[in-house]
Amino acid sequence: QVQLVESGGGLVQAGGSLRLSCAASGRTFSSYIMGWFRQAPGKEREFVAGISGGGGRIYYADSVKGRFTISRDNAKNTVYLQMNSLKPEDTAVYYCAAGSSKYEGHRTTSSYDYWGQGTQVTVSS
Repeated sequence: QVQLVESGGGLVQAGGSLRLSCAASGRTFSSYIMGWFRQAPGKEREFVAGISGGGGRIYYADSVKGRFTISRDNAKNTVYLQMNSLKPEDTAVYYCAAGSSKYEGHRTTSSYDYWGQGTQVTVSS
């Protein structure tokens, strides 16, 4: 079992930055792929970024490529999402998720087994 707790959301103006953190429980954090997803009101949850267990392989949605950076610190059992040049369309609840390494590179919610409670990110224009 893995428990995930996100933090770092908030309200920011367009063009600003936020850094989300996701702290994981358990002693096998490095064996899991980690991902960030987001869900805006009335929309389906969508993939934002993913990272392999060792951190060497990273994947982004086209909509955030060049603006967002995913990273992980396995010594701290934490994954991060640095969000720069934020746009109003980035407004959503952001979720971190953990999954089996066999699904590395997958971008579907079904590829991840464990989810955090979500943190709200609101970008004003």
